[in-house]
Amino acid sequence: MSRIARCIMAVGILGILASCTTTGIPDGVKAVEGFDAERYLGTWYEIARLDHSFERGLSNVSATYTARKDGGIDVVNRGYERKTGEWRQSEGRAYFIEDRDRGCLKVSFFRPFYGAYNIIALDKGEYGFALVCGPTRSYLWILARGRRLDNAVLASLVGRAREFGFDTDALIYTEQNCVPRETP
Repeated sequence: MSRIARCIMAVGILGILASCTTTGIPDGVKAVEGFDAERYLGTWYEIARLDHSFERGLSNVSATYTARKDGGIDVVNRGYERKTGEWRQSEGRAYFIEDRDRGCLKVSFFRPFYGAYNIIALDKGEYGFALVCGPTRSYLWILARGRRLDNAVLASLVGRAREFGFDTDALIYTEQNCVPRETP
């Protein structure tokens, strides 16, 4: 293969890799301002999500965030797969894309590839619930500090997601009531 052909191939591969790193936010959706990363740290439970392959079949899903010395956030996502009777876990890291007071981060479980983690609604009083999306309207999560969320709060978050253009009829409500003996 000629040197020019190798260069063209390398540029093509870099273009493909760059397209895998998507850290944007859907049009018309804004990340929360006045975000306090320290208050966001700790464990969050997944109340609902849009379907995607990396969580399919999981119940009792949680995400635990801890501060990193480099200013980022360590992420541990965990869920129980009934089919195998085992816990599945992914570890990653997140970094702020812009200012630390804006809920707009990039997260990676497979470096060097990053995906968007946009906090688009948040209980700023207690940091008790959050609405999070990815770079497109195909990724949406409703999170809470406890395994349950008040029905009125949940309905409000679903309504907000609908206003942002997410397909809320496709939400999967995560089972959080059947915790196996070995808890995370």
